[in-house]
Amino acid sequence: MPDSKAAKILVVGPSWVGDMVMAQSLFITLKQAEPERRIDVLAPAWTFSLLERMPEVASAIAMPLTHGQFGLMDRIRLGRQLRSAGYNQAILLPNSWKSALTPFFADIPVRTGYVGECRWGLLNDARKLDKKRLTMTVQRFVALGLPKTASLPPDYPVPRIVIDADRQRQVIEKFNLVPSEKILALCPGAEYGPAKRWPAGYYAEVARQKIAQGWQVWLFGSDKDKDAAESINQETGRQCIDFSGRTSLAEAVDLLSLANTVVTNDSGLMHVAAALDRKTVAVYGSSDPGFTPPLNQQARVLSLNLECAPCFKRECPQGHTRCLTEIRPGQVLDLITAD
Repeated sequence: MPDSKAAKILVVGPSWVGDMVMAQSLFITLKQAEPERRIDVLAPAWTFSLLERMPEVASAIAMPLTHGQFGLMDRIRLGRQLRSAGYNQAILLPNSWKSALTPFFADIPVRTGYVGECRWGLLNDARKLDKKRLTMTVQRFVALGLPKTASLPPDYPVPRIVIDADRQRQVIEKFNLVPSEKILALCPGAEYGPAKRWPAGYYAEVARQKIAQGWQVWLFGSDKDKDAAESINQETGRQCIDFSGRTSLAEAVDLLSLANTVVTNDSGLMHVAAALDRKTVAVYGSSDPGFTPPLNQQARVLSLNLECAPCFKRECPQGHTRCLTEIRPGQVLDLITAD
């Protein structure tokens, strides 16, 4: 580890919404250890709307390549451009070989990360990942910000996204909304696949009951989630406000901050809701709530812990998706009303 006094650290960030939210726990840990430390994050440009809501991050640097794109010369060129920044250390959250190229060619003296794809040489502070001791993604991120000798698993601060009142007001005006203490946000999508998506009809039943109790129901998701959101809205007599495919990530974050409660699959928006300190009900199917839980004391997780779960598959290998269909709307509704 370099001398932390006025150190400048480049964090190579992840390419998923949820992982970037969890990365804030690392940023907070680094700042708590040395408040004067500067943290810059190299990440896809679409993540900037998250990073700018994390006060620990001084600057976001755009990775000019899309997820999965190799772009050897682009990575080398970017590394050479960053040499003059004077970073003391790079911390690499992705485990890929290619993600280690830019810090290497930037001549950053300490390059920290898990061995991953045989990155000996590219890393000079290579850590072996002990999956039995570091059972959670957030623990793995935070451990990279600590000395090799630190006791594991580490404590981790919970992510806390900061909302600007002016931006909040702008989305209210843009979508002509009436703020209320009874707003239920539903997030029926999950990028990974259908084995993580609670049935749209179940979401619709939750929506119908809360609308009958005087709640507003807002639907969130990307373009890929528009069919599920449309199905929910149709089943509720089009009484929901459907934001799916209509917002930027920044707008979705600010809108979620207005909700009282969020019901969601294991998704990026689940982690956003938790980091906004919203009451969150998270439904888990093929994934493991112990590995990537919502990091929020208000969060409640529903998982049946079937023998076949977690399978981590995009589609149910057994064709029944019981891990999702046997979680009934009434269970979610009970958690919404519970203290």
